[in-house]
Amino acid sequence: MTKIECILRPGKLENVKEAVNNRGFHGMTVTQVIGCGLQKGRTEVYRGTEYSINLLPKIKLEMVVPDKDVEDIIKIISKAAHTGEIGDGKIFTYKIDNALRIRTGENGDIAI
Repeated sequence: MTKIECILRPGKLENVKEAVNNRGFHGMTVTQVIGCGLQKGRTEVYRGTEYSINLLPKIKLEMVVPDKDVEDIIKIISKAAHTGEIGDGKIFTYKIDNALRIRTGENGDIAI
């Protein structure tokens, strides 16, 4: 099993969610986060004073999937989230040793 963790533009969440669901993959956790990368934030003026906003709103999407589906899901997510501009996000993968469905006690791929 592999955990896929994505940092995305907030406006791309629905595209990604729909693309992943249309391919038969379900089950994800979505969190609103703030952060910065190559975008390095932006400068805004409020009441004549300039402010630097260096932490931008992003979405963190997490999924645990069978190893055989990882490359396919990464392609789906990267295509749905792509704009070609700085700030499109990142995708990280982590190996998962085991999963346990608390309700039934099922282990491994069956539990996800």
